[in-house]
Amino acid sequence: MTHDVKEIFAGEAPPAPAALAAKVRTLAPSMTRSMQRVAEAVAGDPAGCAALTVTGLAELTGTSEATVVRTARLLGYPGYRDLRLALAGLAAQQQSGRAPAVTADIAVDDPIADVVAKLAYDEQQTLADTAAALDMVQLGAAVTAIATARRIDIYGVGASGLVAQDLLQKLMRIGLIAHAHSDPHLAVTNAVQLRAKDVAIAITHSGSTGDVIEPLRVAFEHGATTVAITGRPSGPVAQYADHILTTSTARESELRPAAMSSRTSQLLVVDCLFVGVAQRTYETAAPALSASYEALAHRHSPRSGR
Repeated sequence: MTHDVKEIFAGEAPPAPAALAAKVRTLAPSMTRSMQRVAEAVAGDPAGCAALTVTGLAELTGTSEATVVRTARLLGYPGYRDLRLALAGLAAQQQSGRAPAVTADIAVDDPIADVVAKLAYDEQQTLADTAAALDMVQLGAAVTAIATARRIDIYGVGASGLVAQDLLQKLMRIGLIAHAHSDPHLAVTNAVQLRAKDVAIAITHSGSTGDVIEPLRVAFEHGATTVAITGRPSGPVAQYADHILTTSTARESELRPAAMSSRTSQLLVVDCLFVGVAQRTYETAAPALSASYEALAHRHSPRSGR
């Protein structure tokens, strides 16, 4: 059994104003340079851009009207008019104080107190962006598939491999049969065993990690339900994913690699998946979780003196 490859954004509703800035940050790295200029302009000055016609925004960004329209559509809007309405809504939120300005990058000579403040802000923004951009329909479908799965395989390497291990231990503690693979050879050899009642989950911030895409492709072609947790929903991993859960990431800088913030947003998505699955399987999940707590309790208690 195989699945039909689908359009990534087909049928999606336009993002709400609160989610626009998050979507810009998520998609900008995969855009052309001219589209990036448009996206950066609307995210940086929503009030100013909301007042511009499509021609005005094209002139401001040194691009064309066609580029402006393509950027609006990539961000999830049917046309530029819809984007302008969202920009006006975002501008109103910023004026009311609900959308703080983005902090500067960390500098080599920053005092440690400034480093802590900037990191804390970036982490908060990353989590807020991920929550705002997360598709609830896709999340719900992924939760349903995992909750009813015969077996769950999770693929991730590097920092994403740590997130895969986190999801594994959560699922195992509520009694589900799950495996996490960071070795690409083991991942593929296990993927060929998956069938229609199984689930395969790929975790890749870039959306183009070959060692993660290959086992997902094999699982997809063998009929398993496939889920991608990725910061690039238009990346190669998407063509083998039934459900795509988009993560956000803070801006990468010299002293703060993308892996740090991408892992934060991935862990949020993993927690959302886990809680959703635990809710769906509560009658069996609650006793299993209690049993795991009891089995480990003695390891967290002071040893009695002898």
